[in-house]
Amino acid sequence: MKLEKVTNRSESRSRRYHDACGAAHGLDLVGERWALLVIRELMMGPRRFSDLRKDLCGLSANVLTQRLEGLEASGVVRRRKLPPPASVQVYELTDWGYEIEPVFMVLGRWAARSPQHDPTLPISAVSIMQSFKTMFDPARAQGAEMRLGFALGEDRMIVSVASGVIDAMRGEVEGCDVVVRAPAQVVAAAVYGKVPLEALEGEGAMMIEGDRAMFARFVDFFHLPDKAG
Repeated sequence: MKLEKVTNRSESRSRRYHDACGAAHGLDLVGERWALLVIRELMMGPRRFSDLRKDLCGLSANVLTQRLEGLEASGVVRRRKLPPPASVQVYELTDWGYEIEPVFMVLGRWAARSPQHDPTLPISAVSIMQSFKTMFDPARAQGAEMRLGFALGEDRMIVSVASGVIDAMRGEVEGCDVVVRAPAQVVAAAVYGKVPLEALEGEGAMMIEGDRAMFARFVDFFHLPDKAG
């Protein structure tokens, strides 16, 4: 076991770029496979290990443990124990860790122009919320004041739009102007695939409670960019 840990540390050092460029050091910190997606899943607040494993399809428990340990050692992530009655260990981003969010937004907008980008692939609840913040078009939302609740499986999210600004967070959906109940991938189909809401409701894939017209307008705030030549 001790030899294995020494070997892992040695391999980790050898994978560094040894380059003074800030971008190169950034890749030293978060460039390992899955590291950025682990960070993404923590953008909406603390998560348990099991929650992270559930929402990162294809990630093994062993690799998730390695990534969390590496991000913790780098000061991007920290562990803490929730107070009773929960009394469970969670992982969360440090204040400095949260500062990486604009990088996700720029990267997401840039990558969405790739001809190989497939928006029909699985998407997590956190990821669809982050995509709203990334792809939001304030010009289309002029004059809009709305508060939408999203029940995405076990996850509850709230999206607010006001004065041309969008925000997304975890929270109870009761009291929102409209509540959308559907898997995250179905919400993505409505928002980015522009699948008619009537079709999704008719198939039983989506349920809209409250101001249905408001959600229809919300959908128009988001359009995928043209593909790169």
